Amino acid sequence: MTFELKPVATIRSPFCELVNMPVQPKGAGDVYATIEFDSAYEEGLKDLEGFSHVYLIYYFHKVKAPKLSVIPFNDKTHTPRGVFSTRTPMHPNSLGLSVVELVSVEGNIVTIKGVDVLDGTPLLDIKPYIENFDKVEGEVRSGWMKATKEEVRKKKSDDRFVH
Repeated sequence: MTFELKPVATIRSPFCELVNMPVQPKGAGDVYATIEFDSAYEEGLKDLEGFSHVYLIYYFHKVKAPKLSVIPFNDKTHTPRGVFSTRTPMHPNSLGLSVVELVSVEGNIVTIKGVDVLDGTPLLDIKPYIENFDKVEGEVRSGWMKATKEEVRKKKSDDRFVH
């Protein structure tokens, strides 16, 4: 089986360095960014403006060496964790996922709010957040992650995933 992923757009954010940026969208609540879609994909943006939030699926283009064990930013115990139990950029396929607020769609430019993504990041796909599909009901568990909402909001990146 072969498949090829190619970027459909580029995310333009105020974050030009990997260090000292928010590590999750919750820590970037007031941060605006734009997504510049290749004009070939502009038609695909039709009707997107009716949604309040979107999922961004992107490529961590600065990851040089994925790891199977990492110490996540929000792990208070500093315990090495299996990469698949984390939201770090160090996954084998270096894919990122963020839920952000959709501000506007104008031509091939999408403006978003609450973005924690490095400037120049290649966007692979965008999908609408749909509450009736995506909201989890009942008991929700977050495994090892014990940081409070406030701690998550305040957490900034350091250099641990820059190499």
